[in-house]
Amino acid sequence: MKKFLKYTGILLLVIVLTAGTYGVVTFPPIIAGMGAKVLCSCVYGTGRSVESVQQQELKLVPVTWGSFELHPEDSSATGHFLWRTSKAIYRKGLGCTLLAQRSEEQLRAQAIALPVKPHVNADTIPWPSGDLVKDTLPAGVNYEAIRTTVRNGFTEPSPESALNTHAVVVLYKGHIIAEEYAAGFDRHSPMMGWSMTKSIMNALVGLLVKDGKLNVDAPALVAEWNDDRKNITLNDLLHASSGLAWSESYFTPGDFHNMFTHSDDKGGYAAAKPLEAPPNTLFEYSSGTSNLISKIIRQTVGDSAYYKFPYERLFNKIGMRDVFIEPDASGTFVGSSYGYASARDWARFGLLYLNDGVWNGERILPEGWVKYTTTPAPAAPLGEYGA
Repeated sequence: MKKFLKYTGILLLVIVLTAGTYGVVTFPPIIAGMGAKVLCSCVYGTGRSVESVQQQELKLVPVTWGSFELHPEDSSATGHFLWRTSKAIYRKGLGCTLLAQRSEEQLRAQAIALPVKPHVNADTIPWPSGDLVKDTLPAGVNYEAIRTTVRNGFTEPSPESALNTHAVVVLYKGHIIAEEYAAGFDRHSPMMGWSMTKSIMNALVGLLVKDGKLNVDAPALVAEWNDDRKNITLNDLLHASSGLAWSESYFTPGDFHNMFTHSDDKGGYAAAKPLEAPPNTLFEYSSGTSNLISKIIRQTVGDSAYYKFPYERLFNKIGMRDVFIEPDASGTFVGSSYGYASARDWARFGLLYLNDGVWNGERILPEGWVKYTTTPAPAAPLGEYGA
């Protein structure tokens, strides 16, 4: 009995030490890196105050365990947790990028052809292409109920479960019928889209399908796939049903955090994953897949056009002016998460899809693209995901 207790105690000690060592090695880069990136993007990219970010995004567990600093002298932010210090740098027109494999000098030396924004006064252009909103509102709407609902969105239930609502824009029949902003935000404030960025990638693929440069039913043509992965189609990727192994967990270490913290080439990270199921048979929500799609878009249009492509073919067409997408260190847009746009711009983007891809009489997205996008993926068990 004594021997049993002795060996049981030793086993438990080994388990505790192993788990502790794993945590000490794994979590510091995630906490330091994600916090530095968020602080950098929110302050330099969107114009928020340091205090606002500290009170909201950096209060979230586990990021709140780290310490973070802004460095105006070189437009960067650093994060610190235990043994790890991480740095994110800001580049005008590109937003912020977390340093991982490439050096800061290499990133700052990258030559990227930035888009030229059109010089227009949006306040003189009627909504939705501009910001001139009609004084008259559509009839048949309970505006008091709308106002109450919007106000509730900014009412914090408790400090422990804060909503941190930044903006609400309500459209009805294409018109703005309600609009509200938190302190420090206005109709020009870009806000991080997180996974709404995936929908931007969907639109960009649609544009290339319209141009005849991509076919969703054809193999994705990823250069390193010389095994069974070569059968994965762009349709499989858009449906998050590629069969590639992936762990999207946000609260435990896995592919999601490894890609965002340690990889310069996020699309390449996803492409390197092995096949765990035949394509179009297993639904696996994957930020990696969206970044691989972004990389495919880049390869299709070429670097000379890639950075202008979303602006010239999509954003400028529908009046999205307070918008940008951050690239990873390899120069590919982080299509899973790092798209930023004002509340009005996100509303414009939604309106494009509501109108079947047509804007002011001009077809932007190919005919049938919105129906394809909103049709549930065959492998999604609850029909909860389209393309």
